Amino acid sequence: MSEEVKLSISSSPQIHSPATTAKIMWIVVLSLVPAGVWGVYAFGPRAAVVLLASILGACAAEYLMGLMFKKNTLSDGSAFLTGLLVGYNMPVAVPIYITVIASVFAIVVVKWTFGGLGANWMNPALAGRVFVFFSWTGGMTRWTMPRMITDTVSGASPLGFLKTNMLNFTGSVSGPMDFLSVNNYPVNGYWDLFVGRIPGCIGEVSALLLLIGGIFLIIVKIVNWEIPVFYIGSFALLTWIFGGLGFGNGFFSGDVLFHLLTGGLMLGAIFMATDMVTSPITRKGMIIYAIGCGFLTFLIRLYGSFPEGVSLAIILMNIFVPMINRLTQPVKFGTVPKEKKND
Repeated sequence: MSEEVKLSISSSPQIHSPATTAKIMWIVVLSLVPAGVWGVYAFGPRAAVVLLASILGACAAEYLMGLMFKKNTLSDGSAFLTGLLVGYNMPVAVPIYITVIASVFAIVVVKWTFGGLGANWMNPALAGRVFVFFSWTGGMTRWTMPRMITDTVSGASPLGFLKTNMLNFTGSVSGPMDFLSVNNYPVNGYWDLFVGRIPGCIGEVSALLLLIGGIFLIIVKIVNWEIPVFYIGSFALLTWIFGGLGFGNGFFSGDVLFHLLTGGLMLGAIFMATDMVTSPITRKGMIIYAIGCGFLTFLIRLYGSFPEGVSLAIILMNIFVPMINRLTQPVKFGTVPKEKKND
C-alpha cells in the first residue's frame, strides 16, 4: 500500500527566487560602470564630480525619507542606482545644483510620494531629468567635446547640431553624417559615434559599453530581452522608412546607424525602459510597451521640436503600463472566458 502524499497549501508566491532587491540593484550598477568610466575619461574629472553629486543627492534624500517613514531603505542600492542614472543623463558642464535637484526630485517626489520603491508609476531618474530639463533648459544643454577632440572644447551634440542647423541649411546632403561633414562637425564616421567620441550626456555617449552592459544583464536574467530589442528595433524600422524624407530622399532611406548611436537611445532602451517597477509584467505587454517607446522616440526626435525624445517617450509609456498589464494578463487556470459564459 502506497504512502499517503501530504500536500502543503500556502499563499503565493510559491516560486521563490534567490535574487533580492539589493542584489539586483548592485548588479545593474556594476553593468553601468564601464559607460561611466568612459564618460569620466572622455570628459575629464568634472564628470566624476557631477556623478558624485547626483549619487550623494539621491542617497541623502533617501536617508531622510527613510527616517521620516521609519524605514531603512538606503542599503538596498535603489537610491544609489537612481542617482547614478540621473548623473548619466547630465551633460558634464551642468551646474552642480541642477543635478542635485534632479536626484532629490527623483527620490522625494517621484519615488516616496507614491509609497517608495515598487510603488512609483514612472522611472524616477528620467522624471528627475525631465523636471530639470524644462526648469533649467540652458544649464541642461551645455555640451562639452570629449578630450580626444582637441580642436574645440564645446559644441552641440550631434542630434542638437542636426536639429538646430538643418532648419536654415540651403544645400543638398544625403543624410545626417553627410550634413555633419559638410558643416565641419568634428566626428570621423560611425566609429566615433559607436565608441563615444562625441559630446553628449556623461553616461550615454558610448553605445558600445552600454550594449556590453545590457547583454550582461540579459545573460544574468535581470533584464528581459523583449523591451530593448523591440524598442530599438521599432525605432530603427521607422527611422529607416521615414528618416530620409527630411533630406529629400525617398522612403526606406533613413540613416539608422546615426540615430541608433547618438542621443540616449541605448541608455534609455536598455537600462531605463526595462525598470521592473514601471514596465509591463507580461511578455506581450513588454512588446507593446517597447514598440510604443520606439514609436514615440521616433516621432519626437524626427518631427518634434526637441532633438531627443527618449526620456519623454519612456515616461509617456510608463503612464500606459497599468492598462497594458490589464489587457495582456493571461487567463487564470480554470477560468471560463466571458464569451463562453454567454453561450
